[in-house]
Amino acid sequence: MTPPAAYELAQANIGRLKAPLDSPQLKDFVEALDPVNAVADAADGFVWRLQSDSGNATDVPVLGDDWLIINMSTWRDTNALTAFMYQGQHRELLARRREWFERLEEAMTVLWWVPSDHRPTVAEAESRLLHLREHGPTEHAFTLRTSFPAGA
Repeated sequence: MTPPAAYELAQANIGRLKAPLDSPQLKDFVEALDPVNAVADAADGFVWRLQSDSGNATDVPVLGDDWLIINMSTWRDTNALTAFMYQGQHRELLARRREWFERLEEAMTVLWWVPSDHRPTVAEAESRLLHLREHGPTEHAFTLRTSFPAGA
């Protein structure tokens, strides 16, 4: 039997909407939320995701901007997260993200390691993202392109 991992990979992805969630422009995105979240929940290496009473996190405030929405989850490791991100319906939605979200110059996605018994908060994600923007990828806050091992 494999011992439980000491760390899990936390990820937060923030997007700035081009239109309100109830607009025709975002209809396809909103309709795909539950099915894609169900695939994530069942994915190998998935541990946890942020959700409100709505079942997703689209109504969770982030960075004091009503046009921003957050997706936050924890995974076994970067390989598990990457495998989910670039396959199936999530990959299809990723290819269409410019229809729904503004293109921003600053970092909007951040990764960090958390103890396996910890569930990250939005405040934690905001702090890590701001750290990444200011310092670039470090062991404290990084990206898939420049990642660090757990417990580094």
